[in-house]
Amino acid sequence: MKFKGKIWIFPDDDINTDVIFPGKYTYDPLTPEQMAKHAMEDYNPNFAKEVAKGDIIVTGKNFGCGSSREQAVISLAKVGVSCIIAKSFARIFYRNAINQALPLVISFDCSDYVIRNKYALKDKEISVDFDIGIIKLHDEEFHFPKLDSQALEIFKAGGLVDYTKNRL
Repeated sequence: MKFKGKIWIFPDDDINTDVIFPGKYTYDPLTPEQMAKHAMEDYNPNFAKEVAKGDIIVTGKNFGCGSSREQAVISLAKVGVSCIIAKSFARIFYRNAINQALPLVISFDCSDYVIRNKYALKDKEISVDFDIGIIKLHDEEFHFPKLDSQALEIFKAGGLVDYTKNRL
């Protein structure tokens, strides 16, 4: 699995699920496509309008903390985000991302570099190669542990539901 897209930099730590997908929509019966229109709305109101399919988010630590609502992951995946790189993720967000086939990379070094250079790197292209565990950004390379084979199978199937259907 390889992804290449524009970098979106959210330099803060502890960006919670209510910021990723606004809590005011939690109990509205929205489709995944409707959820996508509200992705990161409380952090950057223009994000859902400006993000392109394949773009990649780089952020700080504990991304996705807060509630266990899957709408946060679904909204990001459906708006077109191909991958998220962070110093760390909230455990339930990480699991929900696997279930929804939204690849995550834990890379303290990449996240730290991007946040330190956020003004110079704005709108630059970044690529992530899960097959060899490398992030490329400008002239920099960051290595990360490859995903285990079962997680890769879930991603390639399109999420846990499709993976399970294929196995049955």
